[in-house]
Amino acid sequence: MNDLRAERLQVMLSPEELAAVDDFRFKHRMPTRAAAVRELLKLGLAAAGIDAAAGVKSSDFGVFGRGPTGHTQGEDDPDPNG
Repeated sequence: MNDLRAERLQVMLSPEELAAVDDFRFKHRMPTRAAAVRELLKLGLAAAGIDAAAGVKSSDFGVFGRGPTGHTQGEDDPDPNG
């Protein structure tokens, strides 16, 4: 497990809230719900004027790299199938 993600946060969502998270996830081609929630949390904190992690994006820790059109598989992985 990544040391930077040592804490687990459990959240209960209504069906409408979950649909909104999933819509955001798919629109931005994010690999997981967790990645989408981290990005939404970062955006919400930034909107409130809080810099939770200067220069660090949730996509920096994700399974996929972020390309100009969204998330794409990282170029430094010589075997994209595993």
